[in-house]
Amino acid sequence: MSPVLIAGVTIVNLALIAYSVAIITEQRKKTVNAFVLTFITIGVILDITATICMILGSANSFATIHGLIGYSALAVMLIDAVLLWKLWLVKKEPATVSRKLHLYSRYAYAWWVIAYVTGALIVALS
Repeated sequence: MSPVLIAGVTIVNLALIAYSVAIITEQRKKTVNAFVLTFITIGVILDITATICMILGSANSFATIHGLIGYSALAVMLIDAVLLWKLWLVKKEPATVSRKLHLYSRYAYAWWVIAYVTGALIVALS
């Protein structure tokens, strides 16, 4: 495995931790605050970095099934981060998350975990 791909795998694991901290906190408290925003933002930045590393380090085309699942998972997490930031910026303080956004965050995170697991399976079975 190339060093760039290894870096991508390491970074995506860090993204999983950051996303998990952010979403689990939001799901338990049903609130967006600086803590949640910090970890979801770190997660998105790490996820983008990991995706770039995996594209650069892979011998395959960037348009694989796993790639498309991963890009869509990154997109839904980015949208979630934007929506959470938007809610916080409107209130300028910790704010209760609407039921729709609360559910969206849960489903976006679940989709991202599915993409993560498919990637881990691909690596494990290679």
